Amino acid sequence: MRLVLLTALTMMAFAANSVLGRMATGSGATALIDPASYSAVRLLSGAAMLWVLVIVTGNGGKGKALAPSGSWGSAFALFAYATAFSYAYVALDTGTGALILFACVQATMIGWSLREGDRPSRIEWLGLITAFGAFVWLVSPGLSAPDPLAAAAMALSGIAWGVYSLRGRNLADPLKATAGNFLMSSAFVAPLAVVVLAAQLPVHASLRGLALATLSGAVTSGLGYALWYRALRQIGAAQGAIVQLTVPVIAAIGGVLLLDEDWTLRLILSSLLILGGVAMAILAKQRRV
Repeated sequence: MRLVLLTALTMMAFAANSVLGRMATGSGATALIDPASYSAVRLLSGAAMLWVLVIVTGNGGKGKALAPSGSWGSAFALFAYATAFSYAYVALDTGTGALILFACVQATMIGWSLREGDRPSRIEWLGLITAFGAFVWLVSPGLSAPDPLAAAAMALSGIAWGVYSLRGRNLADPLKATAGNFLMSSAFVAPLAVVVLAAQLPVHASLRGLALATLSGAVTSGLGYALWYRALRQIGAAQGAIVQLTVPVIAAIGGVLLLDEDWTLRLILSSLLILGGVAMAILAKQRRV
């Protein structure tokens, strides 16, 4: 029962990232905070929370620096995920954004396994083709299609998170490594600020927007990842991948309840096909392995 509760809390935390991101950066000119500022505050507050957790749990090595426990490649992937995520939610509904994000995360990880020589079974191929076809249908032009640039930004975010996840496989101390990566990712905030200023992109932040970004970074990201690694040790990678498929559904429900968003027929059907196809592929691979 404790494991079920821990896993449920983690999935709700991941879904809350989408709700908070949309709540803070959406609605155009009336947004509470600009995407660049939201990303910066989220990464910095996440680094602070994870640093505290490392110290509290005794994994910090009595004052040793956290940065060496991460890597610059993973830190940049984390930065790319967070930044593209924030800009995507300027124009995407909560559920649509979460669905694109997690579909691209899974596609990246599955694609990498194919590159490494994995040979899926027929059932796995059926699941993958179903999921990919539904994803193409979701983002294809139409009255209820999501904004193409925002969808592309969220796809980039998902790919970056998939790369980050692949780079983090088999870590001896995932909490400390994640803390180091968050800390190192803050180094890319300065170049982002230069780009934003050079492009004359709008920069603004209300107190509520800053609070939402801090909540996303410190609680639903920092604390959420710490809880996830703890649960993952008990449920396993395959089951963990399947459990994460609930996140877009939870995020969509949060968008409906908290942001008055609507579920379109295209989103409902594509969600069922994408999540069902990915689940079919994961389960079939688990049986094969």
